[in-house]
Amino acid sequence: MVNKMSEKKAEAEQPLIDAKGRRADGRKLDELRPIKLQVGNLSRADGSAYIEHGRNKIVAAVYGPRELHPRHLAQSDRVLLRVIYRMATFSVSDRKRPAPSRREHEISMVLRQALEPMLFLKMYPRAVIDVFIMVLEADGGSRCASVTAASLALADAGIPMRGLVAGVAAGKIDGKVVLDLSDIEDKIGDADVPLAMAPDRGEITLLQMDGKLTPAEFSEALRMGEEGIHQIQEMQRAVLLEKYAQIREKIGEDKDAPKEMEEKPEEEPKVTKKRIKRAKTEKKDAKPKTTKKSKSSKTKDEGSETKE
Repeated sequence: MVNKMSEKKAEAEQPLIDAKGRRADGRKLDELRPIKLQVGNLSRADGSAYIEHGRNKIVAAVYGPRELHPRHLAQSDRVLLRVIYRMATFSVSDRKRPAPSRREHEISMVLRQALEPMLFLKMYPRAVIDVFIMVLEADGGSRCASVTAASLALADAGIPMRGLVAGVAAGKIDGKVVLDLSDIEDKIGDADVPLAMAPDRGEITLLQMDGKLTPAEFSEALRMGEEGIHQIQEMQRAVLLEKYAQIREKIGEDKDAPKEMEEKPEEEPKVTKKRIKRAKTEKKDAKPKTTKKSKSSKTKDEGSETKE
């Protein structure tokens, strides 16, 4: 316990931004952490996605639309979206309790509210769509990374959406507004602004703030967050296009294939040796068989001709 407390004090004493304007991990003020996205990792889920955002490692799985149990929870005019956010016991340095905490329930509700505006809920009445999010490793900004992964998983499941949702957090450290806070910056910094939006539609679906910011600093944080979300959405699109390009190659669907079929004349079927033999035997069978007449019948016929 003493060593952990001393480490935390040492981290708090270190400046988060050096004299050159670089942060503790070497990033610029408006630079994102490294992001890695994958789609379709879980074969048994209808849709799935995996994200590494900094040291965050998060898996999202989507099941549905499917029948809702218990049925009394069903809504007659729309689908029920259930989002369950959980953190693994080994996801943080201090072992987390296996039971879901109050924070996890709160983040589950926030994520549901961030995803619902982009779904066509009235297309599947009396059904349910389940979104399960598991944080394998947490490093600050896990709720924003979870929004990005859950949106990808919904798209991978083929659920109609108005647009992709991406999330990132902006904040204030050492008196300066920065983008994409890490775990240390989130804990020691002055303010934190988690943000999620669909940049194509210009709609903000998640906006929270912890700390104090002036109106000018708040607008700067929003601007930085929107620029970061545009970058993340380009990554989302690239991952989805790559996956479906691979599927098209497997199925053999090519855009130029119908044109080639129209231009190329139909080739005559190749005649094999077996078919030739079969055709010859059929011709022989089709010919009428001539019966040989005996000599006596011939003489009778000749005699009848002479009498006539």
